[in-house]
Amino acid sequence: MLYDRARHVLDSYHSKKGAPAVPTFLTHGVAGLAVAAVTARKGEPWRYWLMAAGCAMLPDLDVAAFALGIPYGHALGHRGLAHSLLGALVLGGVAAFLAFPADSFTHKRRWRMALVLGLATATHAPLDAMTSGGLGVALLAPFDHRRIFFPWTPIAVAPISPRHFFTELGLRVLLSELRWVWLPALALVAAARVLIRLSPWRSKPSRD
Repeated sequence: MLYDRARHVLDSYHSKKGAPAVPTFLTHGVAGLAVAAVTARKGEPWRYWLMAAGCAMLPDLDVAAFALGIPYGHALGHRGLAHSLLGALVLGGVAAFLAFPADSFTHKRRWRMALVLGLATATHAPLDAMTSGGLGVALLAPFDHRRIFFPWTPIAVAPISPRHFFTELGLRVLLSELRWVWLPALALVAAARVLIRLSPWRSKPSRD
């Protein structure tokens, strides 16, 4: 299978480098849900939450590049164009217009969904740029294909293979992500919801 081949190549590559280099997919999903929670209006459909979490995980589908023989450092390789900020907005926009049909949503609301999902997708690359392994992230592709890390990289790199999640390494990664992603995301959402509740411009319930 394509996924198994990609996973094997990634595991082999990262074993040579010392550690794989992505936050877990659950943590990417949490970041996407945080964006959704901050921007949500009352009565958002279940698709809104599901798509926000899914879009935040979406850029890692570029691991298929390994199975296709595309080098890691290539523009279309892992952490390349699909991880860029522009790529995130495009992926989020496409996802929104596919998931929220015109016969059920107004044009204005679909564009709002596109922006929300674009922002949810865009949380992926900064988290990768805060890890301490692998190649950096092509945040500015296609205008600049240089791979970068942020100066601060507190997030422990995660095992790409699910069989490593239930190991000492997996536990260490989870604790790192709880500290540096989950708890800050929860605090951000709580603070934002309080500010929204106190705001005189509170949003009206949305209609599906």
